[in-house]
Amino acid sequence: MLVDSPSKQSAEPISAAPASPRRHALRALGLLVAVGVLLLVCVASIAVGAKPVPVSEVWDGLFHNTGTGNDVVIRDLRVPRTLLGLLVGAALGLSGAVMQALTRNPLAEPGLLGINAGAAAAVVTGISFFGVTSLAGYVWFAFFGAAAVSAAVYVLGGSRSATPVRLALAGTAASAALYGYINAVQLLDSAALERLRFWTVGSLSSASMDTILKVAPFIGAGLLLALLLARPLNAMEMGDDTARALGAHLNRTRVLAMVSVTLLCGAATAACGPIVFVGLMIPHVVRSFTGPDMRWILPYCTVLAPVLLLGADVIGRIVTRPSELQVGIVTAVIGGPVFIQLVRRKRMAQL
Repeated sequence: MLVDSPSKQSAEPISAAPASPRRHALRALGLLVAVGVLLLVCVASIAVGAKPVPVSEVWDGLFHNTGTGNDVVIRDLRVPRTLLGLLVGAALGLSGAVMQALTRNPLAEPGLLGINAGAAAAVVTGISFFGVTSLAGYVWFAFFGAAAVSAAVYVLGGSRSATPVRLALAGTAASAALYGYINAVQLLDSAALERLRFWTVGSLSSASMDTILKVAPFIGAGLLLALLLARPLNAMEMGDDTARALGAHLNRTRVLAMVSVTLLCGAATAACGPIVFVGLMIPHVVRSFTGPDMRWILPYCTVLAPVLLLGADVIGRIVTRPSELQVGIVTAVIGGPVFIQLVRRKRMAQL
């Protein structure tokens, strides 16, 4: 559990004494290895599917378009799918790490503050009352819903006097109310239920360059903002009193962190639907070898979360050929047992 007082803080330095040069070098080397693994997973995402494509033809399809069937599959289907997986994975992993630091709750994930519920409620509204039928339309409704709920949760949580507990309680209450609304609309509108069936499971199968261009600016802004908040989030993990003593601006940090989470989760959920366990599990995995320093947790989450998401997407394409299993289902199947094993470990239980 994250600590609230300097007397209980981990031996890992937070913002004062820097880690040893050797430890910095090991972390940097590990990050390079993670980037290499991500590149391999990207190649697998492009090459593997209902129709396997040799690596040599993947290269030709990317850089020497000859108009063959494989080139069309690679350029029009698998490259957009891989790029969207990179963006969404990084957004979910980074937003999970920021929320766990912001709320000092090791079980925090994109649904805790009601962001997924807000996005889903807005999409249901768009489908049922405004006749939205395309993914490009879902993006804007989902993003607006996520932003509106984030603002409402911050106000309900006490605004200037907001605390991690108040924010979590407000998010839980908002989620319960919104999911009740979603269920009611779906029961009354069968067409909305049918169109939302795959979106609510979480999928990369509808990826297109148009969707990527719409969500990329929001995810890019959220990533940059989250990475810039590493130091104040380090201080906040030590407790409010200690953070103030270290000169951290608590309310400003909380507002900026919620803006970052809204941008990341809103855009990711809009593009693919709610995908579980990525934002919850990856920060725990990263902490197991980096310690609690957010300056390393955030970059590692940005790299390793897409590895999990794209890897799960590849598995979903293989296990049910020639059809596919939605990535949201695969991440739940993989993430559940792995996360249970992680929290059973003594070291993880103390984070």
